[in-house]
Amino acid sequence: MKVIIINGPNLNLLGVRQPEIYGNRRFEDYLRELRVAFPELQIDYYQSNVEGEIINKMHEVGFSYDGIVLNAGGYSHTSVAIHDAIASIKTPVVEVHISNIYAREEYRRHSLLSDACMGVICGMGLEGYRLAIEGLVQASK
Repeated sequence: MKVIIINGPNLNLLGVRQPEIYGNRRFEDYLRELRVAFPELQIDYYQSNVEGEIINKMHEVGFSYDGIVLNAGGYSHTSVAIHDAIASIKTPVVEVHISNIYAREEYRRHSLLSDACMGVICGMGLEGYRLAIEGLVQASK
């Protein structure tokens, strides 16, 4: 099974960016743990701060991968284009948010992406990625 994690803007700064909200672990360190926890899976990773690059990656993998874990960051609340990309591909997508978006600023409490996704996980920290992968594995059975 092939899964890709796609992270959006500012998530390249995990571990140093607002640790009181996002924790103090680098994503690359956590990714190594995920790959150990799921040795039977091919887990690829992509991060971009650019909306169009995220869309291009989804188009590239959206017909050949078995699952996408997407943390679109701030684009979750603003991007009709990423919503449409999710709706246009066949690969199931699980939306992940590290923080609980419903406990944050009002503008973060609505995601434009959620209704196009298989599921949404928020507020579980980095473990939300593991939960998303587990959900994709179960859904593929």
